Amino acid sequence: MHRYGDLAVGDRIETGRAMIDDGMIDRFADLSGDRFALHMDEAAARRLGFPTRVAHGLLVLSVIDGLKNQAPAQLAAIASLNWSWSFHAPVLLGDSIRSVLVVEGKRLSRRADRGIVSFEVSALNQYDEVVQSGRNQLMMQV
Repeated sequence: MHRYGDLAVGDRIETGRAMIDDGMIDRFADLSGDRFALHMDEAAARRLGFPTRVAHGLLVLSVIDGLKNQAPAQLAAIASLNWSWSFHAPVLLGDSIRSVLVVEGKRLSRRADRGIVSFEVSALNQYDEVVQSGRNQLMMQV
């Protein structure tokens, strides 16, 4: 378990992969209420120029956060404080995604037992193309 004090600026954490399948897209649509045709209907996605259904951007971000929490390098996080996020390319049905986190900054919080770590996060598809990226700040145990 990596605590605040175990991390240094520049440290890199890589996650495992997750494949985006029909069930994930359908369940996310059910939970979020976002049933936009691009996500739900292959024919609609093709009419819009995509070869198949496109995953919800926020589904992909959610999967990335889950992969972070399942990574071999476990983080002693208390809370996620902030996400600043950009969407660069579609994630298609059947794509496999993973993420790379790089420590970009650290600071102690007002409480002596907690620190804030800022990560630069890249979400990559099976071709190692960056499909989403941004920053995540975590409050961590010192």
